[in-house]
Amino acid sequence: MTPMLENRLFDEIAIGDRAELTRALDLDDIRAFASVTGDLNPAHLDTDYAAASPMHGVIAHGQWAVALISAVLGTRLPGPGTLFVRQHFDFLAPARPGDTLTAQVTVTAREARHKHLTLACACRNQRGEALLRGEVEVSAPRLKLRMQAPDLPQVMVQAHVGYGRLLSAAKRHPPLRVAVVHPCSGEALDGAIEAWHEGLIEPLLVGPMARIRALAEAAHADISALQIIDTPHSHASASLAVAQVRAGHAAALMKGSLHTDELLHAVLDKDLGLRSERRLSHAFVLDVPGHPRPLLLSDAAINIYPTLADKRDIAQNAIDLARRIGIESPRVALLSAVETVNPAITSTMDAAALCKMAERGQITGGVLDGPLAFDNAISMDAAHIKGIVSPVAGQADILIVPDMESGNMLYKQLTFMADADAAGVVLGARVPIMLTSRADGVRNRLASAALAVLLGSTAHPPPQAPAAPD
Repeated sequence: MTPMLENRLFDEIAIGDRAELTRALDLDDIRAFASVTGDLNPAHLDTDYAAASPMHGVIAHGQWAVALISAVLGTRLPGPGTLFVRQHFDFLAPARPGDTLTAQVTVTAREARHKHLTLACACRNQRGEALLRGEVEVSAPRLKLRMQAPDLPQVMVQAHVGYGRLLSAAKRHPPLRVAVVHPCSGEALDGAIEAWHEGLIEPLLVGPMARIRALAEAAHADISALQIIDTPHSHASASLAVAQVRAGHAAALMKGSLHTDELLHAVLDKDLGLRSERRLSHAFVLDVPGHPRPLLLSDAAINIYPTLADKRDIAQNAIDLARRIGIESPRVALLSAVETVNPAITSTMDAAALCKMAERGQITGGVLDGPLAFDNAISMDAAHIKGIVSPVAGQADILIVPDMESGNMLYKQLTFMADADAAGVVLGARVPIMLTSRADGVRNRLASAALAVLLGSTAHPPPQAPAAPD
């Protein structure tokens, strides 16, 4: 039920009258306050910085407690119609996420001519510790009001906590030597340069030298410290970049402005490519605001209509990736439109077969279940309503989609409508391959580079000097 708001006029208020309001404080409250005010002090937002600060952890903005005092004045005493005249506060201790704060005001003086009130103010945490003390002078309401509180819009804090964690984890490793294949567009070259400036990669630029230097000059970017291997066209760029990896001079590939097919053709060459015993597949690591854990999605970019054998490799590649980024025993949801095996729906039959393969040790390192629909793969409530008892349902770490069409649509829905950050990488080759898109922003490009660092940094020897092209 919507609460009622009722004010008290000057003549209805006596010295000693008191009112209070209690609110729990969490990290989302602090982020929302920072977003509204623009106060981006890392003491309030950056857990690593805050941990090393004199406060030994994230603290709320001091004005958050002042805002609670204002809420008491505007809704309780005197109530709606109250106007500030002056204020003074002493900040005694910080409020932290997890605290429960009580703001209290007490009338200490009345000035009849202007109908002003002076109130002593205090804010304490759940342990009774004083965080703030002060005094305000307000103009009491002139009109009597009794009204329903207005409906406020629901506020959802879309915090991308996974993005920062991914970059922090990658930066604990040395920069990865990456062959950047044909960076002949502004977006492609900028992505490589940004990852270089962030200390994630050491780019080896493979493409037409004159075009690359012209792009850098137009962007006012200094790339004089970077090695460029000159090539006449995109096909040669792909072949020479793969050759650099085979020779041990690069530990990963980053797609530039050439077509994906051109790059993968060189990667998959039987004699000169980077094939392994696994089928190539693509995986996105998604940081979805409001979702409690990273989501891996595969395959939304390479395998159009994968067979059962293909899906076995897709699942195993995704499990191996999840384990490399710290998910010890990833839960794998094999998606379909329904939760029951139906011979008329191939994806349900494949899901059942994949689960049996996992039981027999043909897929290892994760817990598989399916078929599962998207809702009961990620929502415990949906799984409970449908009576699904499963170690995966409602808490999946990995989503294996039936085909590329469904995966691509799901990926774009999550990124464009749910504001998810996405890091993408090709798996199953001898080194990680970053397939960036022209639509990818800087954050997504950096996240993909960070993911490649985590995959490639421990699997290869230190980079050697680049080989000169034949």
